[in-house]
Amino acid sequence: MTLTLTVSDEVRALTPGFTHLAVEAHGLVNGPSDANSSALLDDATRCLAERLGGLAPHEDPHMAAWRAAYTAFGTKPSRNRNSAEALARRALSDAGLPRINLLVDLYNAISVAHLIPVGGEDLDRITGGMRLVRATGEEPFVTVAGGEDVVEHPDAGEVVWCDDEGVTCRRWNWRQGVRTRLTEESVNAVFLLESMAPMTIGELQAAGAELAESLEKLSPGVRITVRSPE
Repeated sequence: MTLTLTVSDEVRALTPGFTHLAVEAHGLVNGPSDANSSALLDDATRCLAERLGGLAPHEDPHMAAWRAAYTAFGTKPSRNRNSAEALARRALSDAGLPRINLLVDLYNAISVAHLIPVGGEDLDRITGGMRLVRATGEEPFVTVAGGEDVVEHPDAGEVVWCDDEGVTCRRWNWRQGVRTRLTEESVNAVFLLESMAPMTIGELQAAGAELAESLEKLSPGVRITVRSPE
């Protein structure tokens, strides 16, 4: 069954320039990071440096638009950065990009190379459809603190992705929850690519097509559906 993804009218009104594209994949192969996934991340870092041409990530027009969106729902974007800006800053630092697992490395490489927030969720751990909404503040969000799972709650009015069990990602794409994250055992996933104007639909689709192609190379026989931008 195809996963239902909806964006609330409140979020649409808050940021009319928002668009997202979903890549749904069944029959994936995942595992520990390897030389190939590491090379993808290194290549993405080089693409990012070329794209920025000496600018800081937050000076890119697309990242500036995301900062404006974060400010619109009451979050300080210099303290809680969108996932693409946070990854880009790390890519350009001495620490470099983390190596997590094959699937996460792959979508992180797409995020950095295209400077676009990309997230991956385990379809088998999602309950019901996924919704992008403004939180009431009562929704549960499972994260990790001190090596243990803990339940937090978003701020009222915060933009969150959630399913029928609770929040899957806080502050739009700032921090993913542990419940639905991709692990080495994940075989079915949905990847969300999120953009703001001035990024064009064509640029968003190009990033989605590159992600789908990379998934097919990683997992021959995988069944992929790329949804039109919404």
